[in-house]
Amino acid sequence: MKSLAIVGATGVVGRCVLKVLEEEKLNIDEYVLFSSKKSVGSNITFMDKSYIVEELTDNSFYRSDDNTNKNTILKRQKENDKRYSKRFDFAIFCAGGEVSEKFVPIAKNIGTIVIDNSSYFRMDKNVPLVVPEVNPEEITKHHGIIANPNCSTIQAIVPLKILDKLYGIKRVVYSTYQAVSGAGRNGIIDLENGIENFKSKNSYKLNKFEYPIFNNVLPHIDIFEENGYTKEELKMINETRKILKRPNLKVTATCARVPVFNSHAESINVEFEKECCVDVIKNAFKVAKGIKLLDEPNKNIYPIQDLANGTNEIYVGRIRKDFSVKSGINFWVVADNIRKGAATNAVQILEKLI
Repeated sequence: MKSLAIVGATGVVGRCVLKVLEEEKLNIDEYVLFSSKKSVGSNITFMDKSYIVEELTDNSFYRSDDNTNKNTILKRQKENDKRYSKRFDFAIFCAGGEVSEKFVPIAKNIGTIVIDNSSYFRMDKNVPLVVPEVNPEEITKHHGIIANPNCSTIQAIVPLKILDKLYGIKRVVYSTYQAVSGAGRNGIIDLENGIENFKSKNSYKLNKFEYPIFNNVLPHIDIFEENGYTKEELKMINETRKILKRPNLKVTATCARVPVFNSHAESINVEFEKECCVDVIKNAFKVAKGIKLLDEPNKNIYPIQDLANGTNEIYVGRIRKDFSVKSGINFWVVADNIRKGAATNAVQILEKLI
């Protein structure tokens, strides 16, 4: 019997993980749902069953037949007492960096394989950073933890891997247009409140953003670092290098939040080492797993958020030569940041583990 814990099951990403799991019907026999204290005891219907959400504690990952304290559990575990074995084969964490920092090591140390959606372990050299269409071979190199990349990185890296193989990437410039769902439930509420109060000009409380997101584009995602970049921008830069195994690759990024509910859009400029051909690139994208090519500008066909919502594909279009460099292109990428950017990617990793 295989068992799976979902940590953060009541959040935006956690609920999407449950939805994707229902669709994929993996070979899992037991599911247990965890959340923070405020959601403990709530009921979630999943796989045609009603699940009561449990509180995540230090002892949640241990299978025991009593309330023995943690030190005794660890002692008896070392003595191969089967009552104190791991409770779960796998765990998907969707609850943020602080939760992952505290609880992922506990799960890992008892033998549970963790897929973590937070940024906490992504740049750890001993933790694989995986997008299954790009580097599935890294999954087998895990030491108990596999990291899910940033949502913006995931949708960019799938086409970039193809381009790097074709022509060798010399430089990448990211400009992102990220939906409020990436900021969690409070980001969505801020946009809803902005829409509701725009005509009446009523003031309202901001739950997430520094400024109203409705009718604005905010060039600010996550905290600002001393070098002037935001943490989100540095995530994209560093994760791209790690996944492509190009530690010295020239990458820069500007990440902005836009008044769109769901699905991120990105404008990506790439400079190559070799001469490129747009038709060859389009044909490569057309047959690539996980990519859907929408590139017929004469018919106004290109990727938009409404097409991506609720799907697992990465939509690519507006592919054209960059005439300012010897060999380069611009292209446009859109994907559902909650699904492929988080939930679906995690479930795809789990499927390969199983």
